[in-house]
Amino acid sequence: MRVISLASEDDFTGWRDAARGLAQAGVPASEILWQVGAQPADLFADEAVMPPAAPRPLKVPRAFLDLAQSAILHSDPERFALLYALLAGDPHRIADQADPLVRRLEGMAREVRRDIHKMRAFVRFREVQDSMPLPGTGEPNTRYVAWFEPSHHIVRANARFFVERFTSMRWSILTPELSLHWDTETLSEGPGATRADAPGDDPVEDIWKTYYASIFNPARLKTGAMLKEMPRKYWKNMPETALVRELVAGARQRETAMVETTIRPGGNIETAWAALRDEAAHCTRCDLHRHATQTVFGEGPVDARMMIMGEQPGDQEDLAGRPFIGPAGEVFDRAMAQAGIDRAGVYLTNAVKHFKFEQRGKRRIHSRPDAGEVQACRWWYAQERLLVKPELTLALGATAARQMLGKAVTIAATRGRVLELPEGGLGWVTIHPSYLLRLPDRARAEDEYAAFVEDLKRAAKAIS
Repeated sequence: MRVISLASEDDFTGWRDAARGLAQAGVPASEILWQVGAQPADLFADEAVMPPAAPRPLKVPRAFLDLAQSAILHSDPERFALLYALLAGDPHRIADQADPLVRRLEGMAREVRRDIHKMRAFVRFREVQDSMPLPGTGEPNTRYVAWFEPSHHIVRANARFFVERFTSMRWSILTPELSLHWDTETLSEGPGATRADAPGDDPVEDIWKTYYASIFNPARLKTGAMLKEMPRKYWKNMPETALVRELVAGARQRETAMVETTIRPGGNIETAWAALRDEAAHCTRCDLHRHATQTVFGEGPVDARMMIMGEQPGDQEDLAGRPFIGPAGEVFDRAMAQAGIDRAGVYLTNAVKHFKFEQRGKRRIHSRPDAGEVQACRWWYAQERLLVKPELTLALGATAARQMLGKAVTIAATRGRVLELPEGGLGWVTIHPSYLLRLPDRARAEDEYAAFVEDLKRAAKAIS
């Protein structure tokens, strides 16, 4: 067993030089023990001595070196051995994304890059004043200090970013592993620190918190995405995150209170619905708002006994801002009339409030919303139900059924039977009228249309 001692956890140069010599000498990965510093080694291990044999040629793809420089910063203690195993075997395997070893190392590299990004995004400096002025100037000796807890060994790799970003500022970044200090000319390192070594709040943070609270927009809130990009572990080091829970809770309380006013004596349900519609008009909970013309909210009496929900607005609905007015809406109106249901007496809405499409020349072709987009609109659907309180909700198509039931279902498995909804009321699932427009066989289209009309009749009868 050969022991290779590296200078630090992020010693890429030391690993590269040792690994090159070992690989050229043909030393297998199983005979090497990698360690950092003067840690106790294997009792039977020897210091690495290269055999006198002539070294074999070693050609390494640039992609391997790029991967190694990132993966070696990972906290996994096996990273040195795994990288060497790939190098000593065949580094050109780096091109095979199905290779288990390559996939594991690529995963490490991604986690490292993510950690580097998190440090750049979430480091927050706090001002510290020294009692002694700067020598020879008489100016206040001001330093800015930040505390950060990386998941991997990325502090040195990030040093250049902070030097270039804050060149004229005297700063220190404290982490458990090591500390960086910049005096506007020289970067130096120090030992690791603790959270207690970092300063607390400073007056500037009060200004920042006030600004952050003023720009907080609840309609833009996407909690899942926020936690993915800004995990809770970083919250305690950032002044604005102290406000997040309060702002999120306040936003939800405000919207819920707006709806709950409808059940209090004197509450105006139409006013509450109009306020909800106006707030949805500015919704950016998913990316569909970027290309759609407008939010297409529900319409109809807010005390309707039946709510009918389609998939999403179509091209004409997107332009007009109203649901069910395009070709599928015409089929829907005809079927409703034959089923004896007055459209003016039901509440019409869609599972997704923005039009999703693919541009083909001058035409916008419908594209089905994905699960994330359906989930993003669930807040608006839930508030519509809270206001309308329908006795029965009729879902047209699989996307609407998913929104209503909170899970993916098939039309075949759920069609034509009464469903009890967890939040109260009954549910019913049938096809979307656009399905009828896509059937090429006329006889089959007529049969399916008749079945659709029958579904509408049975749904209405369930609450008659």
